[in-house]
Amino acid sequence: MADTVTIRTDPETERALDVLTADGDSRSAAIRQAVLEAARRKERAAAMRRAALRMPLGEPDGIDVGAEISRDREGENR
Repeated sequence: MADTVTIRTDPETERALDVLTADGDSRSAAIRQAVLEAARRKERAAAMRRAALRMPLGEPDGIDVGAEISRDREGENR
């Protein structure tokens, strides 16, 4: 069973709906498609974040970046 959703539009949303329905799609079909595409983008972005977090960082190179920045800034204050 399909649910009905009501939205309030503003001028920007109306312009977007005009673009999405220019090829003859109904507003309802255009909104459904936009929601599905937005969900796919979010799921893909989340999957990419998870994949990036699982990537091996490699071996430490022995450089303490925080200490390097701190030393550089100490020199600026003199």
